[in-house]
Amino acid sequence: MHRYSREELLRILRLTARQLAAWEKAGLLAAADGYSFFDLLQIKKVRDLCAQKVRPAVIRQSLDAMQKQAAGMENPLLEASAFSAGRRIAFRHGGHVVEPLAGQFMFDFAPHGNVVSTKVVPVSRPNPSPADVAGLFAEGIALEEDPNTQVQAIAAYQKVLELDPEHAAANINLGTLYYNRQDHALAEKHYRAAIAIDPRYALAYFDLGNVLDETGRVAEAIQAYNTALQLAPTYGDAHYNIALAYEKIREPRKALKHWRAYVKLDSNGPWAVHARNQMQRILQSDGLKLVR
Repeated sequence: MHRYSREELLRILRLTARQLAAWEKAGLLAAADGYSFFDLLQIKKVRDLCAQKVRPAVIRQSLDAMQKQAAGMENPLLEASAFSAGRRIAFRHGGHVVEPLAGQFMFDFAPHGNVVSTKVVPVSRPNPSPADVAGLFAEGIALEEDPNTQVQAIAAYQKVLELDPEHAAANINLGTLYYNRQDHALAEKHYRAAIAIDPRYALAYFDLGNVLDETGRVAEAIQAYNTALQLAPTYGDAHYNIALAYEKIREPRKALKHWRAYVKLDSNGPWAVHARNQMQRILQSDGLKLVR
């Protein structure tokens, strides 16, 4: 795989040495003498966000917060679609828009507004080579944002897996595309493949739990959600979904524990109101007292 020198990176992305050094100091990227095409994609995302007046420190904080909320995601800049939301960053992931610093879901009124595109950077390579895994993966992310190009996104991720069968994130994204198309069998196949590749991928267990829950295997879904929480105890969405699952099988006291955990992790988000209402209902029906 061709690697780009520091000078080539500055020229291709039209950056100054001072900009690059500032981002290294902020912890957004590691100092290096050579960069892969995958690195170029990530640095381009940082460049575009900074151009929209998002400070490097806020980008770093948002990435850390997103990794906690979508546990198992190693690189939110490339595994989710990032865009500026005022002076902060929001991410499109799993069919939702989330602003991780506030821990809130957002309404997606302008899906194509300030999106920081993950499309392949038009670089001139010295020696044309076959499309590499990083470029195809980034292309798949860009394509899946638009419902009209999701078939092409599926093809891009499948090509990634042909080149690198051990690519857990490609399996996750492919599984989610199939899940949204209600092809639960293929979604489950790819989520399980991601788990086989990386048994500590909390996001894969969470997504598998969604498929199992959707197909009526609630007990198995609870087991999958529990595994996600063992790997990432602050995984708010997993607490929320496992609480719903316990409600389905009429085990409200077990649900209560997870409603409480969710509210602690996301006290102001739109789903916190529902979680509090569920807590109150369970406590009233069981004659329990809410300890504040």
